[in-house]
Amino acid sequence: MTSGAVASARNILTGLHEVMASRSHAQAKLNNVVEVIGECLDSEVCSIYLLREGMLELFATRGLAQEAVHVTRMAVGEGLVGTIAEHIETLNLAEAAAHPDFSYRPETGEEKFHSFAGVPIVRRERAVGVLCVQHVDPRRYEEVEIEALQTVAMVLSELIVNADLIDEEYAFSLGAAQTGPEQLHGLTLVKGLGAGQAVFHQPRVTIEHVVAEDTEAERQRVILAFDKMREQIDRMAGQAEFGVGGEHDEVLETYRMFAYDEGWTRRINEAIDSGLTAEAAIERVQQRTRMRMRQIDDPLLADRMHDLEDLANRLLRIVSGQLGTAASMGLRSDAILIARNLGPAELLEYDRRRLKGVILEEGSLTSHVVIVARAMGVPVLGRVRGLRAVVREGDQLLLDADQATATVRPSPGAVEAFEARFAKTRERQAVYAALRDVKPVSRDGQRVYVKMNAGLRDDMANLSLTGADGIGLFRTEFQFLVSATLPQRERQTRLYRDVMDAAGDKPVVFRTVDIGGDKTLPYLRHDDGEGEENPAMGWRALRVALERDGLLKAQARALLEAAAGRTLHVMFPMVAEPWEFDEAKAVFDGQLAYLKQQKKILPEAIRYGVMLEVPALAEQLDLLAPKISFLSIGTNDLTQFLFAADRSNPKLAERYDWLSPAILRFIRRVVRNLDGFNIDISVCGEMGGRRLEALALLGLGVRRLSITPASVGPIKEIIGRVDLREIEAAMEGWLAAPPENLRTTLSEWASERDILVD
Repeated sequence: MTSGAVASARNILTGLHEVMASRSHAQAKLNNVVEVIGECLDSEVCSIYLLREGMLELFATRGLAQEAVHVTRMAVGEGLVGTIAEHIETLNLAEAAAHPDFSYRPETGEEKFHSFAGVPIVRRERAVGVLCVQHVDPRRYEEVEIEALQTVAMVLSELIVNADLIDEEYAFSLGAAQTGPEQLHGLTLVKGLGAGQAVFHQPRVTIEHVVAEDTEAERQRVILAFDKMREQIDRMAGQAEFGVGGEHDEVLETYRMFAYDEGWTRRINEAIDSGLTAEAAIERVQQRTRMRMRQIDDPLLADRMHDLEDLANRLLRIVSGQLGTAASMGLRSDAILIARNLGPAELLEYDRRRLKGVILEEGSLTSHVVIVARAMGVPVLGRVRGLRAVVREGDQLLLDADQATATVRPSPGAVEAFEARFAKTRERQAVYAALRDVKPVSRDGQRVYVKMNAGLRDDMANLSLTGADGIGLFRTEFQFLVSATLPQRERQTRLYRDVMDAAGDKPVVFRTVDIGGDKTLPYLRHDDGEGEENPAMGWRALRVALERDGLLKAQARALLEAAAGRTLHVMFPMVAEPWEFDEAKAVFDGQLAYLKQQKKILPEAIRYGVMLEVPALAEQLDLLAPKISFLSIGTNDLTQFLFAADRSNPKLAERYDWLSPAILRFIRRVVRNLDGFNIDISVCGEMGGRRLEALALLGLGVRRLSITPASVGPIKEIIGRVDLREIEAAMEGWLAAPPENLRTTLSEWASERDILVD
């Protein structure tokens, strides 16, 4: 909060304090409130809408027609006011009528007003009303004015509840329609199945007093709360048990860094200066953080804002004396944890024997809590909106993170079906586990190599659990993504050495850092500060590494030192031209010469390879092939480049099929063009981990796959069932004269041979 916002908020709060202390009835107080706000913000219109019987009703206004008070009503989600209440978000518009949700109400006489700003009045995490201002001239309200409105909205929430102006029981009840079974949909963050009772991570902290009587006393309460919170974080970080080292250490260190962030402390103190209590100040800053999170496109920065929200929740519980969480009270039975978001330290507090899953209203694939949950083996479903409106404490939940769904209060039939699926999953896992030490060999005796993808130290445990032939792709960028600063060379060396030690005599292919695109780093930006319209095709991967050669030099030396006395496998991502490979290899050659000069132990051998993701490289393989030992076809990026379709765009997610003849013909051409060269060709990506798609790849002559650990068993099983000569002949005919739907044709072919592809 800026000094201007502090002053504006303080002036309004002073006026509100006088209004609230008066003996007038509630309606009169609201009438005075809109006058105070309008005068302080020099706004011609100030209106308050409150939630009554499910509708937002105009309760008080300065500037609109008084005849519209208690007459104008709109549903949640209707018009600008309804949109603010539905999404619990702020709107700031220079021209209100231009907004797609604008709804004109003639009885209010608002046609002469152009600008509009509104903030939700929030109680127990739900909008119970809306405070808005309007102006004749088209203009966006300044940030200081918006912040002042948000502060006032907190005071109003206390006023309207104390005055019984809203029906709290109606506003916060689930309603009869939400007592039966209901299915929720979200985003799979960590795969797996789990069943248990719904447990809310933290009880709601209800702020009873918003306006401070003694500002200095409130400031001291916050200081003591910060000290206690930091002590808790330091203690939990020291007690985390995942074995020696790991990216979890870096995650928790970043989390600790936020706990000591001076900027966050300053913003809370500024909110106290405006006249708020300690609890209200923390909640005020927290609301601001939530609104900023909705505006952030950068996934990494959004995840770090989630960490800050987690810490704010902890601080609020401490300062209010409401310290209990579900973790501190203990899980009494199998539980599915419910939270808006969750920090890594918070998750570590739970009993892993009882915790069967986590459902988050927010969350993302790159969030810190996902890293820890994966290490704990806990399935996580994220981005499930409106959880608290549907789920009650103690409700039975069936979590199917594999299918990105959760069933609330399931019917007996749903429970029976889930248990049957759970049992079937365990049976399949037992079959796959039995294949752990079995080499993947087809029915006609051909050896296929099934490797797994990794990016964390803890992923290496899956190498022995799955019986994979090695690590076909180790994503080195993950260490960069979870670090607050550029990882030092020594830390990189430790990670790479640990990974090779864990792999033993099995090969590990290290892909040099692939950042940029959807994997942005706050400490590594464009020199010109400009964003990119098409980041997937922009400044990323090897392009970044070659421009920031210090980055690649440090990684090259770390890999070379870690591989002392062993064979090092290095793969360069997103190579579009042979000269890019030449320049990247020259960096490694330079570091190798330096280490040799320093009498360091060198790798026994170095095998270089590239990822074929950019279609242009396929036209120059004859020039590149003599220089490389292996090539990995990256199907995820290759698909989006071939079809000019952003894979992160939900509208295009199902539009293009991996079993399209275009993709399959392209891969077949690559395989054939490299025939005669001594090059290992593999397919890396989600395509190779799907049973039907893997069957197609085998038919194209692919004999090496690198897939997720969970897919290793299923793919090994399917290899043992197929005659590769037969599927190759079939694929040759289908690609020469493609059927109407190749997916259907291939599925039928597999079904006729009792090959399970679901």
